Amino acid sequence: MSQTAVGISKPPAKPEVSSPWAEGWRSYRKNKLAMVGLGIISFFVLLAIFAPWITQFDYKEQVLMDRLQKPNSTHWFGTDDLGRDLFTRIIYGTRISLWVGTSSVIGSIIAGTFLGMVAGYYGRWLDGIISRIFDILLAFPSILLAIAIVAALGPSLQNSLLAIAIVNVPVFGRLVRSRVLSLREEEYIVAAKALGMKNGRILFHHILPNCLGPVIVQGTLGVATAIIEAAALGFLGMGAQPPEPEWGKMLSDSRQFIQTAPWTVLFPGLSIMLTVLGFNLMGDGLRDVLDPRMKG
Repeated sequence: MSQTAVGISKPPAKPEVSSPWAEGWRSYRKNKLAMVGLGIISFFVLLAIFAPWITQFDYKEQVLMDRLQKPNSTHWFGTDDLGRDLFTRIIYGTRISLWVGTSSVIGSIIAGTFLGMVAGYYGRWLDGIISRIFDILLAFPSILLAIAIVAALGPSLQNSLLAIAIVNVPVFGRLVRSRVLSLREEEYIVAAKALGMKNGRILFHHILPNCLGPVIVQGTLGVATAIIEAAALGFLGMGAQPPEPEWGKMLSDSRQFIQTAPWTVLFPGLSIMLTVLGFNLMGDGLRDVLDPRMKG
């Protein structure tokens, strides 16, 4: 009796399921300007991390014999009025600007998100009080309010960081509040309340994750704004104090040499411009990825 070969059909291959992170990264990579922004920020971050290995000079070292030298093979960006290597001070200034920008925005996000969630979820008199606080803070131009706070606390890098964080709290607070007002009426939130779930669990396990997209986008754009505000405070002498190489302070110290030694103003200004541009391009790219209305 001969045996006949019976063909065994293979089960259909399971479709590959990509994670939301992978899908978001693919969407982000399609935005060429966003990738340029990511490249700019990555470049400055690497400069800040590897600053001690990139330059041989000390950013505090003064060599008066070498003051106001033009860019050359030894001093790539030239020297300032005290003979300090400008390239070295730009690199170490990257650390200060990125630290102030990210730290102040993180503080603003934490405080603003918490206040916005409480105001939007509980409403009533609590919403009224928090919203009026936001309105008062937003009634002042942000840089003027930051100047007033630093003037009251005293000029220093830490106080300028605190002032920038405070003036940006209403931006994130109102953004989260408006999001919570729409989310609290969703069916799954109503069902969670009906099941007896505690308000804290609803806020942090159901509402907060759905607020993160707009907050991340606004946070990326907020870092650019915070860097500009930190540079403005430094330019006015209310931020980082000498001999710290803060970009705004470097512009202030070099403004009298703008005609005789323009490189002392050019390179700090370009650093501020490129960093702000990078964060703005990154923020636009994240908005296109995280905002469903921008897809397609």
